[in-house]
Amino acid sequence: MKKVLASVGIGNASVDTVLDSTTVRPGETVGARVEVAGSDAEQEVGRIELELETRYRTDDGYREADIARYTLTDGFTVEPGQERTVPTEIEIPYETPLTRGRTEVWVETELDISMAVDPEDRDPLTVEPTPRMSALFDAAEALGLSLHTAECEADPHGRYFGSPFVQEFEFRPHGGPFAGDLDELELVARDGPESLTAFVEVDRRGGLLSEMAETDESRARFTVDSTDPDEVADDLRDVIGRRV
Repeated sequence: MKKVLASVGIGNASVDTVLDSTTVRPGETVGARVEVAGSDAEQEVGRIELELETRYRTDDGYREADIARYTLTDGFTVEPGQERTVPTEIEIPYETPLTRGRTEVWVETELDISMAVDPEDRDPLTVEPTPRMSALFDAAEALGLSLHTAECEADPHGRYFGSPFVQEFEFRPHGGPFAGDLDELELVARDGPESLTAFVEVDRRGGLLSEMAETDESRARFTVDSTDPDEVADDLRDVIGRRV
């Protein structure tokens, strides 16, 4: 009877993932331990899977996406009342979006139990900028640009990094050298082991005709190698200045 109840989730095994830190940066590795607790019936766990997930906006609403998946074990038996801990490490890929604006990132853990409701655990993460990304944000602020929105959006054609979605940051001028010429700056960026690649769309202030013809928009790509905001500001100023 206990196995029958466990098959519908009553008296089922439980899972809890404990992270060494819930604040991470892309490119880092965070330690974790997965704690499995048996309940009323013996159960066969096929595997433990961890998924690093986020959601992004599409034309039809929001969709969840796997950033990375990890399989920890090929299977084991969990006895009634037994506790088992599986240590592991989770690599945070460089394509992990930052938790800015409406963006959420979490780790979801699932026990694969045959003929039963799979127990799950969900742990939110705070994803902070890398040093190069921080320098880029500081450079934008130094040029009088404030972050207005940050959201993950569908990129079905993989225009930037070949991914189904990207995180887009929208900056608007509050002062600085481009206050009279720039309407907004849209930024898509991804850091890597050696450098950061940034795509920007410069939306100039223009009249109605130029906006209708989209001639007020100009795109560029550049590389950030430095973590010095002043150096990055010089490069960003040059990129924007050529397009306003």
